[in-house]
Amino acid sequence: MFTLNCKGRLLNMDTPIVMGIININNESFYSGSRHTETTAILRTAAQMLKEGATILDIGGQSTRPGSTTYSVDEELQRVLPAIEVLHKEFPQAILSIDTFYAKVAREAAAAGASIINDISAGSMDSELIDTVAALQLPYVLMHMQGTPQNMQQNPQYENVVREVLDFFIEKLALLRSKGIKDIIIDPGFGFGKTTLHNFCLLKYLSTFEMLQCPLLLGVSRKGMIYHTLGITPEEALNGTTVINTIGLLNGAQILRVHDVKAAVEAIKLYTTYKEASV
Repeated sequence: MFTLNCKGRLLNMDTPIVMGIININNESFYSGSRHTETTAILRTAAQMLKEGATILDIGGQSTRPGSTTYSVDEELQRVLPAIEVLHKEFPQAILSIDTFYAKVAREAAAAGASIINDISAGSMDSELIDTVAALQLPYVLMHMQGTPQNMQQNPQYENVVREVLDFFIEKLALLRSKGIKDIIIDPGFGFGKTTLHNFCLLKYLSTFEMLQCPLLLGVSRKGMIYHTLGITPEEALNGTTVINTIGLLNGAQILRVHDVKAAVEAIKLYTTYKEASV
């Protein structure tokens, strides 16, 4: 069982939990996750919390392949008002800020965020890691080959599982040397990986349990699902639930999703299955 200290609130993960995605932009690959109006943000947050989300992940950038990277100030203009209103309306909710900028992390934390979710592992802002250390908030460490602009052009690995594991071992040593204690591991499905790479990571997901950190699975409606099935992201909920279930069986403890109800149901069925005995 893992415990995360979210600004003095202990989050126990004796069973898997759900992180709901709220994108404050018009560019994210799945149209259903895009929000720009406060009323829509609040409505989605309320629904996700009602359906059983433990964490709400707020992001201002689209990080789909080939996406545009926005400046610190542009990202702040998007996410800060959202975090402020969500923290005011849902003070008991655990809010995560999805950012690779140190300034955004600092200001989001001051506004109510208590987890930092960084796709770049500190590679896109040299101040980010020290900022996380100073804030002493849980940190989502993700693997990405390249940047969102070029990551899917020609991703290559000799052994994707071994190379991602080696990356985490090196980065965890750095983070712990900085005094960062609560670290969540995210293999970065779709971030510089082919469909085959993604399925290899899924199949051998339990390998990452040796790192002794909570494992986040972020596959919701992604290309590994809709490309394989020949459908669109809008049609990929069933496939997402199947992949999430495989991930749970292989050690995932946080499901980052667009569709909270389906993920909560998958977790309930998984935990009932795990507890069954004769």
